[in-house]
Amino acid sequence: MMERREILEHFVVFEGIDGTGTTTQLARLQKRLVATACPHAVSCEPTNGPIGSLIREALFGKVLLHPHTVARLFAADRGEHLYGQGGILASSAAGLLSISDRYLFSSLAYQGLTCGQELPAALNAGFPLPRLLLFFDLDPKAAMDRMAGRSKLDIYENLEFQKQVAAAYRHAIGSFEGTGMQIVRIDAAMDPEAVEMAVWQAVLPLVKP
Repeated sequence: MMERREILEHFVVFEGIDGTGTTTQLARLQKRLVATACPHAVSCEPTNGPIGSLIREALFGKVLLHPHTVARLFAADRGEHLYGQGGILASSAAGLLSISDRYLFSSLAYQGLTCGQELPAALNAGFPLPRLLLFFDLDPKAAMDRMAGRSKLDIYENLEFQKQVAAAYRHAIGSFEGTGMQIVRIDAAMDPEAVEMAVWQAVLPLVKP
């Protein structure tokens, strides 16, 4: 069990291997938040900032970077996402519910596999935790089938690696049990409407009009 660490009360994170539907469900959640007049901010990692853009180039093979460099870039991008102008801390201070598609748990799973667990753990040790973590759980084969129609896949989006990531995710998230962060597993194999309702029920206690 990991030691307790700072928790951001108005921060929600979606996590899951590629193809679990986090992006789709984030858009659905946003519609519900708008309908309930809940002030909110939606973001993702990698971000759309300059560091995030470089990460995306690396993920699609446009630039070749050492795995340790990629891990450090993810941490730097996360720092800007949290502490930069208009970032998560600023949104929370303004009373907004902040929801991010991916956060430090992705680094522990993905970069934990590509460059070993020690470096990602050290790089992410100082970041606060979200109040609520939604882990979208789906069989890697089903996730890859969902991605079959994509025009291009990134360097991580292959079945064998995704199987490893799924196991790494479960291990990483399990290590946060008892930290005070709420962890909710979402069965991403359900139909989209059922997943949407499960997400809404988990987020609803944090919704304030």
